[in-house]
Amino acid sequence: MQAELHLVDAFTHAPFRGNVAGVCIPDGPAEDAWMQQVASELKHSETAFLFPEGSGWRLRWFTPAKEVELCGHATLAAASVLYETGRVPEGRQVVFETLSGKLTAWREGDWISMDFPAEPPKTSMAIPGLGQALGVEPLYTGRNRFDILVELPLADDVCSLEPDMEALNLIKARGIIVTAVSDLPHFDFVSRFFAPAVGVPEDPVTGSAHCCLAPYWGEKLKKEEMTGFQCSARGGSVRVKLAGDRVILSGNTVQVFSGALLV
Repeated sequence: MQAELHLVDAFTHAPFRGNVAGVCIPDGPAEDAWMQQVASELKHSETAFLFPEGSGWRLRWFTPAKEVELCGHATLAAASVLYETGRVPEGRQVVFETLSGKLTAWREGDWISMDFPAEPPKTSMAIPGLGQALGVEPLYTGRNRFDILVELPLADDVCSLEPDMEALNLIKARGIIVTAVSDLPHFDFVSRFFAPAVGVPEDPVTGSAHCCLAPYWGEKLKKEEMTGFQCSARGGSVRVKLAGDRVILSGNTVQVFSGALLV
């Protein structure tokens, strides 16, 4: 099977920053095993696969190890590719059918915004081994249907964190979101995201994590619109806006590669 292939840096203005996603548009139906092999070959935290469906697009996301139910940066990358290749005209909304239901995206100048489900955390009991795996005791621990959310005292605690990945891999969750209030004037909170259980030791910028971070910090900071900075080695920023049981995520993209997958 042949396929159109793009690499897009998401949630950044600059190339080689933010979170790189593969966007694959096969020339026909694709089997799950083939998509998993492509994602494993590319080795990016997620690869998006696009298929025309009705008036919109079927969108699926694969890490190098497994399919996932929700991914923000690869959705942002997919929308960017659809606009850049002319498959979706400027001014028209992109409609995706996904494992998390219908998602929409639209372009506003240099920004692409996405309507995602809010995934607020519920306070949880202490999780055995979590503090030891992170190397610091949390101020707060919560869970949603995907991830564990951990608040630490200081932004520097988050940005300098060096967790024990083997120990984190033993904790039952898609990923661990670690966050703190920001000490930088342009950002409201900082975060990092670790997901060794799905083959992603650290994700550089995680859109879906902000579906949890937005309602959490919105309640704490009494704000409906905020900007988060994910202080990974690549780094990137996500604008968030609370909208009832939805969250509007906004970011920039840079397309760094376009080509063809030959097998």
